Amino acid sequence: RTLVKTAGMVYSGMGPDSRVLMTKGRKIAQQYYLTYHENIPTQQLVRQLARVMQEYTQRGGVRPFGVSLLVAGMDDDGKPALYQVDPSGSYFSWKAAAIGKNMVNAKTFLEKRYNADLELEDAIHTAILTLKEGFEGQMTEHNIEIGVADENGFRRLEPAEVKDYLESISS
Repeated sequence: RTLVKTAGMVYSGMGPDSRVLMTKGRKIAQQYYLTYHENIPTQQLVRQLARVMQEYTQRGGVRPFGVSLLVAGMDDDGKPALYQVDPSGSYFSWKAAAIGKNMVNAKTFLEKRYNADLELEDAIHTAILTLKEGFEGQMTEHNIEIGVADENGFRRLEPAEVKDYLESISS
């Protein structure tokens, strides 16, 4: 899902909690934009989301968020950014990451396949192959989503684009 024009988020865990954090993240980004008239840097957005998540581990009357996040974005300096945020409010920067079921195997797979010189097409292929490693059932354009953060901002690939990538991998 798109947080702002330059960043998007995926989650593993409780869907309603992710929607609450998505709304909070969009509000944080909008407040930043109204103050500074520019998009919020990805790291600052992640820091604010992590702070909210950490506060919920200490407050009485509320439970901690049951969700881990991956936030990907493109900062104004043209550098891509990827962050993992844990339910405790801890956040980490990664070059490539995975969360959720089977994340250990996915991270091991990414460690073997990732290098800093990957082109966008190769990175998408690597992401799909990583998903395939732990995917149960048939992967189709209807049951996976792929987000891309590039110089044009953050966007979700259309199902037809995902289908093309899946076909190119299987052939």
